[in-house]
Amino acid sequence: MSDSESEFKFMKPGEIRTRFAPSPTGSLHIGTSRTCLFNFLFTRKNQGVFVLRIEDTDTERSKIEYEKDIMESLKWLGIEWDEGPDRGGNYGPYRQRERLDIYEKYLKQLLKEKKAYYCFCSQEDLEARRQYLMSIGKTPIYDGKCSTLSESEIKKNIAQGKKSVIRFRTPLKKIVFEDLIREKVEFDTVLIGDFVIAKNLNYPLYNFSCTIDDFEMKISHVIRGEDHISNTPKQILIQEALGFPSPKYAHLSLILAPDRTKLSKRHGVVSVNDFKKLGYLPEALVNFIAFLGWNPGNEREIYSLASLIKEFSLERVQKPGAIFNMKRLDFLNGFYIRQKPIDHLTRECLPYLIEADLLKEKGGEGFETPEFEIKETGEIIDFNVLQRIIVSYQERLKKLSEISELTDFFFKDKLEYKKELLRWKNQTDSDILASLDRLEEVLSKIEKENWQRQELEKNLLAETEKPPQLGDRGYLLWPLRVALTGKEASSGPFEIAETLGKEKTLKRIKQAKELITNK
Repeated sequence: MSDSESEFKFMKPGEIRTRFAPSPTGSLHIGTSRTCLFNFLFTRKNQGVFVLRIEDTDTERSKIEYEKDIMESLKWLGIEWDEGPDRGGNYGPYRQRERLDIYEKYLKQLLKEKKAYYCFCSQEDLEARRQYLMSIGKTPIYDGKCSTLSESEIKKNIAQGKKSVIRFRTPLKKIVFEDLIREKVEFDTVLIGDFVIAKNLNYPLYNFSCTIDDFEMKISHVIRGEDHISNTPKQILIQEALGFPSPKYAHLSLILAPDRTKLSKRHGVVSVNDFKKLGYLPEALVNFIAFLGWNPGNEREIYSLASLIKEFSLERVQKPGAIFNMKRLDFLNGFYIRQKPIDHLTRECLPYLIEADLLKEKGGEGFETPEFEIKETGEIIDFNVLQRIIVSYQERLKKLSEISELTDFFFKDKLEYKKELLRWKNQTDSDILASLDRLEEVLSKIEKENWQRQELEKNLLAETEKPPQLGDRGYLLWPLRVALTGKEASSGPFEIAETLGKEKTLKRIKQAKELITNK
């Protein structure tokens, strides 16, 4: 166990306070949810307090619908917070837009103590200076032009309505802090310069508002992505200027796409809500993202949220970037799908069947009624039949959204497919037709009350032992399966025939025969 781990292991319950502080400028990103999960696991492991803070000072990009998406996505994942905008707490409000008076107080303090100053430089002048410094190989930091303005000059500029920002007066020194993941991290402030902390007294920028909130909310540990590591020295400087203690910092590696670039929209689905819509289960997604940069130190792969809380430690968080492997997510999701009770799984699959226009609910909203209507035929289908359909594909599903494409043939009156699909090995059209004739003959003799998988399997397997196939089951069973589904791959023909029933099974065999004869 590392020194940092042992230090907080014996802290009293409640002393550890962490926060997840998203900006509501878009849907919850999978990488951001990983940051939230690690904060949550660490806090619950150490019996601390987990705070949700909404950083919405960017008034142009922040949207209430994104805030709602973030909170709903976290709840769907099973991540709950102790304090937040919807729950209150002793250190609210928990939306930054509602805390402007707090930031103004500290901005005025820094201005009064000459630790910050108004800067009136135009964007054109700043860009020209930046380009010049880069051209001569120097770091393009602000040169402090406005740092020596007198009070009278400042008041005159403000009275004239000149645009300004508030800059922090950065002392020349080295900032050193111990990162709980990366160990010793060092920055030289000569490379930082006097940075902007607010556009005005009522518009603080990220580093300033974040620092104030972490202090006011008594945050003990800041766990966030490594893209924030350059912000840490600026926040430490503000803390020192205001006499604040510094929280402990831990910076997580980035999540990388398979090409080892930062995971982004160009790589496909990246928001939690999108994964939810595709039919990934929350327990699978949590299990998956927990392993993006962390490992338990053993071969175990399947972890519930409760198990993750028990096993999690920052000591086992890795420094290298974590590769987002969709195949692993599909594997985990498939595992959790197979563990689902069939009645629960069926209800979770129903929205996808309805969205695909295969089914519509009979009897109003919700899924309380036991019957549904097949959209194409108007036929009523019982919930128990739907369960049989779903269970026949439970082993094959990697995500719930696949259910419509896999099972659409159950809900159609007539299938459309190419006759070549019916062909087993080197069968001629005459061979296929002969197989279908024999299937029709055998299945017609099975009574409706005996139409069960075991009876179908017994009769059809016995038929495959007769000439001309002599044990080659595909001779009969391949054309049967394709005739019933219209697909090259599907679940077994016995299960499908049982679920379709005798009438539909024979009807589809006839349709397949018509496909062969109508050349």
